[in-house]
Order: sequence, then structure tokens, then C-alpha cells
Amino acid sequence: MLYYLFEYLENTYQLPGASLFQFITFRASLAVILSLFIATVYGKKIIRFLQKKQLGETIRDLGLEGQKEKAGTPTMGGIIIILSTVIPVLLFAKLDNIYVILLLVTTLWMGTIGFIDDYIKKFKNDKGGLAGRYKVVGQVGLGIIVGATMFFHPDITVKREKLNPANGTELITQNSAKEFYPEEKTLLTTIPFVKENEFNYERLISWAGDDYKKYAWLIFIPIVIFIITAVSNGANLTDGIDGLAAGTSAIIAITLAIFAWVSGNVIFSDYLNIMYIPNTGEMTIFITAFTGALIGFLWYNAYPAQVFMGDTGSLTIGGLIAVIAIAIRKEWLIPILCGVFLMENLSVVMQVSWFKYTKKKFGEGRRIFRMSPLHHHYQIKGFHESKIVTRFWIVGIFLAILTIVTLKIR
Repeated sequence: MLYYLFEYLENTYQLPGASLFQFITFRASLAVILSLFIATVYGKKIIRFLQKKQLGETIRDLGLEGQKEKAGTPTMGGIIIILSTVIPVLLFAKLDNIYVILLLVTTLWMGTIGFIDDYIKKFKNDKGGLAGRYKVVGQVGLGIIVGATMFFHPDITVKREKLNPANGTELITQNSAKEFYPEEKTLLTTIPFVKENEFNYERLISWAGDDYKKYAWLIFIPIVIFIITAVSNGANLTDGIDGLAAGTSAIIAITLAIFAWVSGNVIFSDYLNIMYIPNTGEMTIFITAFTGALIGFLWYNAYPAQVFMGDTGSLTIGGLIAVIAIAIRKEWLIPILCGVFLMENLSVVMQVSWFKYTKKKFGEGRRIFRMSPLHHHYQIKGFHESKIVTRFWIVGIFLAILTIVTLKIR
């Protein structure tokens, strides 16, 4: 909203300093500062409200050290993350940008699913919360919205640099401005660690005839659904000990902010030789607000936690990370960047699968880990949860650096 106000003041009254709001970096800085302020200052008031409503967490006895002390800690703290993200975005971002709209829809959509789940647990005294099939329906619904928007919306395009067809070199000199073909609708994405690192999903349906591109959404939308479901569930599983999900997600979000900014900047995308995607730079405001909200929430969620995010927060976080990665055509980097989520997901899948297999074969279920998800395995081994969280953060930082390095390693 403020963007449009200052744009009007600059054009009409030539107000000094109003032009600063044209710069993404300036608005992104304001967004992260405001989101941090809201999360840290008003977060305390939200926690007190949750305490007043007796929305304390019910802890299952898993035999973990320090577990009983967590009983009664306010949950549904994901509200702090959502409010601290949405308010700065509404103030500083271009609200007619399709990517910003998509991220706002994702926030409200996944936040609503998570809120319903937490509401059922607390107010209906149903520890199971929202049935798993309904969560999946919600995730599939978001995947359809995101996939269809990415495929059909006219403002979601990429630009390719013009090359000399004779030898593949640039048409113009290196010191001059780059020249691009008109914006085009395409399902191009980025594949890490290969020289020709662009892949078009349309190839997967090339067997369908001359008009195969029209039907590429039949392949693309299911892929989007799978990614959103996997990442949101991974974030949900990671939210098991104090500060783990919030800290890991903040590291991921910072990395995605870098990718969004360079992908939407014609100069830096050319320098790094990555796909130039018009209008994605505006997502930087959203992502920096999101990062500030996560760090501000971490102020209260770090050990010993004063509040838990609940599914309201974890499902929203996972959904946003997935949609941002898809929007900037870096979804194939998710297994690296979200490696902590992946490890947590795989530990549960491996544990359950192995237990069922051995029970069927030997009549007694056996385990790979002492407990899953993976962070509980280390708790059972005697590691303090602060040490587990810190080491997982270190792994997350390493994976974030590796993800950024893939820009040049081919």
C-alpha cells in the first residue's frame, strides 16, 4: 500500500525520498525490520493471549528428557509468523504482482488448514486433529491453484538472451546491454550440477502429438502437488523440538531470497548465467518479511520454548518454501536446500516401512532408528535438544551454501 502512496507522491508532488520505494532492496529492508518488530514485540502479547485461552500443548509421553516440562506451553504460535509476514507485505510490496498474490494465497490457505488442525486438537479435545486425508486434500488444492497459475497466467514468463545462431555466441558485445527475446510462456526449470542446466517439463509429454505443449499441465500440476505436499509435511515433521523448524526454515528462506532477487534482476541473472524471470524480484519483499517473522518467532521458540508454532505455522512454512522454489524455477534444488526436511521425512518413511516389513516377515517389528523423526533418535541417544538443534542448523547452513554454489558448479 505504501508503495503506491509514495509512487503517487513522487509523480504528483516530486516528494524528496519518495523514489526510494521504487527499489526492491529498500522495501525488503523495511519489510524485515517491521516483521522482526511485530514478531518480537507483539509476539509476547499473542503468547499471553494464547495462555489466557489455555491453548497449551498436550505432550505425549515418549520417554524423552525434558518432555514433561513442555506440557502447557502455548501452541498455535504460527499466528505470530503469519501476521508478521503478511502485514509488512501488504505495506511494502506491489500487491498486483502475481507472485506476491500467489504467496499470500499460500499463506492464508496453508495457515487455515493448520489452524483448523490446531483448533480441533485444542477445542474439540481430539489429539489427532484434522484427519490426514483432509490435510492432503488441502495440500492438493493448493497444488492445483499454484500449478494452474504457473501454467496459465500470462504474467508468469521467462526471458531468454538472444544468441548468434551461427556459433552460439552473444549477438552483442559483453560490455553492452544484453538483448532478449520477448517474454515467453514456458515450463523451464533448473537442474543442478549439469552443464545444460535447464529442463522443460513439456518434454515429458512430447509423445502427445504436435499440440503437446497445450497438455503439459497434466504433468506439471501433479509435480507441483507432490512438491508442496512433501515440503509442507517435511516442515511439519521437523517441528518437534524447540527452535528446530523455525531456525532451519529461516536459513532456507534467506537462501531463497537471494535466488529470487538475482533471478528477477537482469544484470545479476546474466552475470551468474541463470534464468531471468521477470517480476520475481518482488518476491524478495515477501521472503525477507517471512525471514524476519521466523527469526522473531525464534526469540520465543528457542529452548526453553515459550510458544510452539503448531500446524498453523509448520504447514504454512513448508507450503511457502515449496511455492517460492517453484516460482523461481529452483524446485529441483529442494532436496539439497531443504535437506534437513528431507532427512526428517525419510527417517519416518524408513522407520515405518522397515517396521512393517520385519513384522510381516519375522512376526516382530524392528526399527532402524531408536525413534523417528530423526531428531528424536538423537534425543534418545542422550543429546540435549539445544545441541541437536544447533547441529541441525549447521547442517542447514552448509546445505544453503552448497545450494548457492550450484549456480556456478555445472
